[in-house]
Amino acid sequence: MSDALHYDVAIAGGGLVGASTALALARRGLRVGLFERRFCGAQASGVNYGGVRCQGRPAEQLPLALRARRVWDRLPELIGIDGEFVVSGHLRLARSEADLAALEAYAQLAREHGLDLQLIAGATFRQRYPWLGEAALAGSLCATDGHANPRLVSPAFARAARSAGADVREQTPLIDVAHDGTRFQLRAGERGELRASADWLINSAGAWANTIAERFGEAVPMKPIYPNMWVTEPLSPFITHNLGVYGGGIYARQVARGNCVIGGGRGHGDAEYGQPSTETTRAVMRDACALLPALRDALLIRTWSGVEGCTPDNNPMIGASRSVPRLLHAFGFSGGGFLLAPGVGEVLAEMVIDGTSATPLDAFAIDRFASLPVPSVNLS
Repeated sequence: MSDALHYDVAIAGGGLVGASTALALARRGLRVGLFERRFCGAQASGVNYGGVRCQGRPAEQLPLALRARRVWDRLPELIGIDGEFVVSGHLRLARSEADLAALEAYAQLAREHGLDLQLIAGATFRQRYPWLGEAALAGSLCATDGHANPRLVSPAFARAARSAGADVREQTPLIDVAHDGTRFQLRAGERGELRASADWLINSAGAWANTIAERFGEAVPMKPIYPNMWVTEPLSPFITHNLGVYGGGIYARQVARGNCVIGGGRGHGDAEYGQPSTETTRAVMRDACALLPALRDALLIRTWSGVEGCTPDNNPMIGASRSVPRLLHAFGFSGGGFLLAPGVGEVLAEMVIDGTSATPLDAFAIDRFASLPVPSVNLS
């Protein structure tokens, strides 16, 4: 194919960030090319836990998280399905008095950003949540949080982007990209048979994004992580919220069919695939049963993992390149990107079309780790 193929914006990576960006740009009338090495939504975007959660995020993420949360209410309009999105509320549990004090301090911080949380403790907590074990002493409830099905949501954004006019190319790895001083020149496909140019390039290649960042001198100290998750057989409904625990380690939710989706700890893997850990699953499940006694006799029917990119401060890279004009990065979401991604898509579209975004992004600058060594992790 000749260089006559030209895009206003080329996007590397067809996960939820890349697909939502493609949709936002295509709806604004831009010529968009999205390149995904496998299938859209098949990596971390489609195999994560599915939490749609603002509570518990660091202060620097809250403006973006609140913006992204509003997008989730428009899923049927945007992608044609609701993605099994349920506004269940997110209950963050305290297992000690110190945990409760930390939840109280966080509630004050969250209020300053417009996020209302309800602290529940004592007899009220026990009466309201009789299905929680004695290990849970109190909790912080964010009523507007919830959960969704990543296996439905992520591919649906890609389909919607294609319907809006984006050129979505699956099983088409982006094998080379360079900037010639005016435009980005790209080669894609297993043998580089597809050649194209683009005015803008968005690097949203997830755990593999350092491959592109490195080509422009902006590799970051990101490492792969492998979240560990499993699901039970259907049980009688008892979990009324999306659950988390202060300090991390356990998260759980129950879907309409009765299955309980549970996660915690890390699996293991390589540059291509993540695998769950039997040892981790057993250890975390013991802790989960202390919080949720109804799980003690439940059968686990499936476990899984994925590959995600994790940064030293657990914040993503979002924003403009410091070395190349019209290059935007959006990767390294460190296990917390599912809620954020649709909002990130809107922000990146604004940066392309308007040159800026009202959502603050300084904390996510690509050069914030310039003084740290970059590990030699090859995820190409």
